[in-house]
Amino acid sequence: MRLLALLGLLASCALLLAPAAQACGPGRGYGKRRPPKKLTPLSLKQFSPNVAEKTLGASGRLEGKITRNSERFKELTPNYNPDIIFKDEENTGADRLMTQRCKDKLNSLAISVMNMWPGVKLRVTEGWDEDGNHFDDSLHYEGRAVDITTSDRDRNKYGMLARLAVEAGFDWVYYESKAHVHCSVKSEHSVAAKTGGCFPGGALVTLEDGSRKAMRELQPGERVLASLQSDGNGQLLYSEVITFLDRSPAARQQFYTLVTDSGATLSLTAAHLVFVAEGNCSGPVASSQLQTVFASQVQLGQCVVWARGAGQEGHLSRVSRIKMKQDTGLFAPLTRHGTVVVNDIVSSCYAATDQHRLAHWAFGPLRALHSWGGPMGHQAEGVHWYPSLLHWVGSRILNPKHFHPWGMMDIDR
Repeated sequence: MRLLALLGLLASCALLLAPAAQACGPGRGYGKRRPPKKLTPLSLKQFSPNVAEKTLGASGRLEGKITRNSERFKELTPNYNPDIIFKDEENTGADRLMTQRCKDKLNSLAISVMNMWPGVKLRVTEGWDEDGNHFDDSLHYEGRAVDITTSDRDRNKYGMLARLAVEAGFDWVYYESKAHVHCSVKSEHSVAAKTGGCFPGGALVTLEDGSRKAMRELQPGERVLASLQSDGNGQLLYSEVITFLDRSPAARQQFYTLVTDSGATLSLTAAHLVFVAEGNCSGPVASSQLQTVFASQVQLGQCVVWARGAGQEGHLSRVSRIKMKQDTGLFAPLTRHGTVVVNDIVSSCYAATDQHRLAHWAFGPLRALHSWGGPMGHQAEGVHWYPSLLHWVGSRILNPKHFHPWGMMDIDR
């Protein structure tokens, strides 16, 4: 109880302080343009962040080599950006193949290069390696690393090129030699949970009039089908959407897709919580049956709660298949009851920590603020400040075992 009280106190204090810190209205400094950020070139042999490449704080662990015949080859996508020059000395197009995350960061860097040095383009000398030209533990074999220079091959620019790569969002940048800069990214699977937990933009919720609406079109203040009890049990009702804990319409992400015997299919990021039960999957839900697990921990044969409609109780449906798929949009609506029915499956609104009840309690001050002040209006894109704060507090006072290993890794993106 002391732990809960401490967490509540810190959350309440932040609730009082954060609006003042983030206010956009007139006040001291209002209307002033921020001076441009000063960029400092990296020094030769310097890397950023200052940790080993294959650690959680950088590009993460290896997941295994990808070959043209492997199942994971479909994870690689070609990059035909005309603003990037690919050396492609093998003449196979291999240097153009990379993960979507690597492609996104590389395309962003290409724009920065042209802005920094008009007439100069980004040049890729090494991309995906299928010929064994690197050490066995190289991320080049997974399409997660590139070696880069500028098109004019002016080595005096490479220190700043490395800095631009850091700013472009590469997860690890190494000014490796006078001849090139090495950059790498996290795997698509590990970044699937970087915002904690979300649904794709095309996921469907049920409105009070019985119609369905895509998550990308949902607005705070609308009422959606949810579970009466915060543990996923009880009758289904319509609960007001207070805000979005994350709202990133254009983001591309990997989702775990749960396919059930009922025909319902739910996609959600790895660290999102979902209600499951073991054993017999027939009949209505019993409160004692349910537990919350991360989407990445759901097992074949477990049961999820299938929603039939308002006023009824959910029924159990067996998970018959689990697959990964890439989709567009990251949306995490928060309802008054802490639950939401998405694609006819009852889900938690929370993520990153395995303690659903604790999460629901910790978001009490945010629900109270909504009750006092009404709808929170238009929400900017990105992660809401409140879950960012709670994760920061919780990571310092809770046992790390309660957090998903990938949850909220890039909360400052």
